[in-house]
Amino acid sequence: MTYFIALAIIVLLAVVVVQIGKLTELAARIRGEEAVERSSNNTQGIALVVFMVVFLVGCVWSALYYKNSMLGYGPLTSASAHGFELDHIFNVTLFFTGIVFVLTHIALFWYSYKYRSTGRSKAIFFAHDTKLEMIWTVVPAIVMTYLVANGLIAWNNIFPTLTSEDKYLEIEATGYQFAWDIRYPGADGKLGNKDFRLIDPAANSLGIDWNDEASVDDIVLGGTDKILLPKDSTIKVRITAKDVLHNFYLPHFRVKMDAVPGLPTSFIFTPVKTTQEFREQLSKYPEWQVPADPAEPNGKRKWETFEYELACAELCGKGHYSMRRIIEVVSREEFDTWLAGQKPFYATNIRNTAKDPWAGKKLFDYEIKARGFELRSAVARYVDDTTGTMKNVINLDHVFYVSGSSDLNSDLSKHELDNLVTLMGRFPKLRVELAGHTDNVGDAAANMTLSVDRSSKVKTYLVEKGVSADRLVAKGYGQDQPLENNDTPEGRQKNRRTELRIISK
Repeated sequence: MTYFIALAIIVLLAVVVVQIGKLTELAARIRGEEAVERSSNNTQGIALVVFMVVFLVGCVWSALYYKNSMLGYGPLTSASAHGFELDHIFNVTLFFTGIVFVLTHIALFWYSYKYRSTGRSKAIFFAHDTKLEMIWTVVPAIVMTYLVANGLIAWNNIFPTLTSEDKYLEIEATGYQFAWDIRYPGADGKLGNKDFRLIDPAANSLGIDWNDEASVDDIVLGGTDKILLPKDSTIKVRITAKDVLHNFYLPHFRVKMDAVPGLPTSFIFTPVKTTQEFREQLSKYPEWQVPADPAEPNGKRKWETFEYELACAELCGKGHYSMRRIIEVVSREEFDTWLAGQKPFYATNIRNTAKDPWAGKKLFDYEIKARGFELRSAVARYVDDTTGTMKNVINLDHVFYVSGSSDLNSDLSKHELDNLVTLMGRFPKLRVELAGHTDNVGDAAANMTLSVDRSSKVKTYLVEKGVSADRLVAKGYGQDQPLENNDTPEGRQKNRRTELRIISK
């Protein structure tokens, strides 16, 4: 029934249009063609002037009304260092093009009215006007030269040449239908090599070369994980694609670069506002105080749910919309803590498998550095805790002794202890207890002596490395504080341990 009514309305409108045409034709015969034409020209001329006024006023009004929802204005200023320069160039360009936009529309509609056919005017022909031609050639040329020159300066500032001495974080974004894989360097700060011939859809979708030692600590985030970036740190994004053309677009950071299969591109930027800082900036504007979900008027405000985002700015297929990823900018300390908690792809998927070229071989530097990050993060969380609920005990899992002896196995233990030396330097007010423990094999008194001797050896190592002795307490607990049941080899292994107990912070 609905379709029938719609069809009937269309037919009736067609009949009305035809009848109006016939009436116009009849009126022209009665009144004369010229009179009708002059009347029509007057009506159209006035209508065009009215439209011009409404249109230009509407453009200005809408720009002012939505200014706090547009990038580059109000709360949506740049979140990256180079973005402010881009916003400035955009505003200068908008200023000049805005003048041209207004003047050309005024000329277009006003001339349509002024030079309408009235039957009383006569056209004048002139071949050219040198002065006018010079004006509309020279003025745009000067403006364009200014805009292009400023654009080149901004381009050079945005794409500096980074050297090995510069401190920056390089990550890799690989686009595909329909997601992004983000690869971070691990503790060594370097991204390993890739080779498309090594791609394995099941085990190595990026084609990472595991023979390159720089690859073994790389961290790979899947298609839905939140992407973390540190504030006030230079970020270089290495961009590529596996299938079709994509585009790496971070609107709030003014970053936009094509992701082209077989042709790596890159972009450099520096985040200057954390996600929380940007939210607080938005909270000052009424447009962002409305409910984030209209169905929950008392729920979170729009500014509270704001997130930076990564989007694909190319129409790459039916699932194009799903390439959106959340970006979170945090402090450098938060980022380091987060990165330390991420497991390298190699460690969780390749290590000691048939595809591991390093199976059974050396301890990598990344494992040593990652352990250092882990220790520092654990202590930092305790130092920053204000609830008093966090444990003050950290297991030194990589401190080993010669079996049945208090002598340190230096080759295996030095990395953990050197990390501990660095940690004590990082927190100069920290006082700790080095607690030795054993399993219950053998005489209890002998185990107590052994645990004291072992903790003392650890203290001696740290003092020799420069840690003040009055910040260290060596104590043994023998077999009195087991973590697990001593009835199994696994349990006894866990009970033979050295702990770091924080006395004061």
